[in-house]
Amino acid sequence: MEWLDRLQQEFQGSHAWLEVAVLLGCLALAYVVSMVLVRKRGPDAPESIWFGRRPTNGVMFPLAALVLVYASRLVVEQFQPIFLLRVAVPIFTSLVLIRWIARVLAATFPNSSLARLVERIFSWVAWAVAVLWILGLLPGVMAELDGISLAFGKTKLSLLTLIQGSLSAALMLVAALWASATFERRVLDETVTDLSMRKVFVNMTRALLLLVALLFALSAVGVDLTALSVLGGAMGVGLGFGMQKLAANYVSGFVILLERSLRIGDNVRVDGFEGRITDIKTRYTLIRAGNGRESIVPNESIITQRVENLTDADLKFNITTNIGVGYDSDVAQVQQILADAAKAQERVLKAPEPVAHLVNFGADAIEFSLNFWINDPGAGTANIKSQVNIALLKGLREAGIDIPYPQRVLHLADAAGAVGAVLSNSPQKGGAVAGPSQE
Repeated sequence: MEWLDRLQQEFQGSHAWLEVAVLLGCLALAYVVSMVLVRKRGPDAPESIWFGRRPTNGVMFPLAALVLVYASRLVVEQFQPIFLLRVAVPIFTSLVLIRWIARVLAATFPNSSLARLVERIFSWVAWAVAVLWILGLLPGVMAELDGISLAFGKTKLSLLTLIQGSLSAALMLVAALWASATFERRVLDETVTDLSMRKVFVNMTRALLLLVALLFALSAVGVDLTALSVLGGAMGVGLGFGMQKLAANYVSGFVILLERSLRIGDNVRVDGFEGRITDIKTRYTLIRAGNGRESIVPNESIITQRVENLTDADLKFNITTNIGVGYDSDVAQVQQILADAAKAQERVLKAPEPVAHLVNFGADAIEFSLNFWINDPGAGTANIKSQVNIALLKGLREAGIDIPYPQRVLHLADAAGAVGAVLSNSPQKGGAVAGPSQE
């Protein structure tokens, strides 16, 4: 093979040991630079696109290595033929791009499997391009792809143009996500303390940057942007007729975030479902109940129907538990035992104090309702209610107060007469029935 013979000749004509030493020196210097910058940020600094917990985790290490290797290549090739340094440049270039895309997607979509798939696909493409670059086959492959034409109506595009356009669009979109994440971390986290308002700015910034990046990518591949006006009109008609609900949900999402009538962290009841708002998306709101169940509520439903906000300004959350005791119990003693059971729990607030009320005279018991408050419903409500119930049950048993079972009493007005009637109508021995007496 011609390319293999050429690589072999280049390797034999180079000073391999010198290039290995230069390459190792560049890697060592890049590691030292990255380590100094990581230590300068401090151990408590959050991870970023450029830096991780270790010097080699972020983008800075491969980027510094690429710069040093490329500079060394320019210097060394002035005096002798090179091979390893030339091969190292495309390798580190691919590594920088892969690391940068992986870090940006991980920061923007931390739990997305689709983001991981995009990362793997781009990694395969980047390493394939690097291999073709090293072997010297990249220009030939590009020429072959450029010769393959695809017809879209009256327009013909080469396969190379489509691939370049897709890669350019992907890189521009990742750059927009990176700019959005940087803006959120550097500006919004320090200036906007309200989670809802921060979500508004994040969504608006990300949408604007993605739109600008997409327009730049389309312009870079030669797409006439004036044609998008027709597409925009068609989308407007589609939104007006077939996508009313979707558009209403998006608009409602921004209204909720801007009005701040509901905020992330509030405890609400929507259509009988009670829980804490964990996130407000542009189309829907996530509400998580205390038992872990999560409800996805369209934003339009929150705007148009009745929603109960159970969270006060001071984040007090009321919990109620009911119990019945025997009618011969001391009411004041029962109220004190119930209140003490709630006060003994660390998560129960001291003010307002837990209070027990006699709420009903049941068929089998006197029914009490115990009300107490917590300020951390995110830690769970079922667990604290269980702890209070266990404590009050123990207190009632220690005080000898009866917790009656449901029971029914049957009263017979004339027991003797009823027994006689039964006996008179029963058959005699031998199967004969007693008839009227004959004289």
